[in-house]
Amino acid sequence: MSAPEKLENLENLFGLRDKVAVVTGASSGLGVEFAEALAAAVASVALLARREQQLADVAKRLESEHGVRALPLCVDITDREALEHAFEQIKGQLGGTDILVNNAGVSPTGRAEKQWPEAWDQALALNLSAVFHCCILAAGQMRESGRGGRIINISSIFGRLGSSLFRLAAYTATKGGVENLTRQLAAEWAADGITVNAIAPAWFASEMTAESLEKGDIQEKMAAGNPMHRIGRPGELKTACLFLAAPASSYITGAVIPVDGGHTCW
Repeated sequence: MSAPEKLENLENLFGLRDKVAVVTGASSGLGVEFAEALAAAVASVALLARREQQLADVAKRLESEHGVRALPLCVDITDREALEHAFEQIKGQLGGTDILVNNAGVSPTGRAEKQWPEAWDQALALNLSAVFHCCILAAGQMRESGRGGRIINISSIFGRLGSSLFRLAAYTATKGGVENLTRQLAAEWAADGITVNAIAPAWFASEMTAESLEKGDIQEKMAAGNPMHRIGRPGELKTACLFLAAPASSYITGAVIPVDGGHTCW
């Protein structure tokens, strides 16, 4: 097989040309990484977050580097009317959603009793309720197109574990909810050609974890609890995202894929 034929075969497996991907929390951190992966596979991308200038900068870079259409949408995804309007804009300007990456989230820390009720309500609204709403809106467009689609929810190793380093009652509760919501929607929407899966990262450097990683020997403690003895590196989540978004992953649904250096295997 010639090199061009090999590349064509690879694109048939993983290429996202003519697909429209939506990424929430796409103004920084892991959201940008997911958007980069999808744009590299030639998907058009809609970028949802609250910080307008950062969104615009990310969109401009993706268009320049990958030659794709990138639509920045400044929106608080916990605002239900605003979120519905954003998905209407995605349909009107890009043609509707084929891939959704539910990445936006918040991780309040502190004693469990101190997280009630403000931090709890905030985490529930963003990490779980908004995820569900995005899934419903994206699935509606996927059904309407008749092409089905891919929904990828970003969970965490703390969707199935407690944390020995930080007090994360609200975060762990919502991520556990995300994982079981993923399974339930996968079961309900399989007949529509919509797959629903999740990625469960361990510790990665991001805007959300930056403050924690700067505290004393915390990064060493994170690494000590991992078989690879390190935290995740930039780029190591991209392949999981592309795998679950890929056309050839049409028989994978309801799965939660850990990207954690083996953290959850011991």
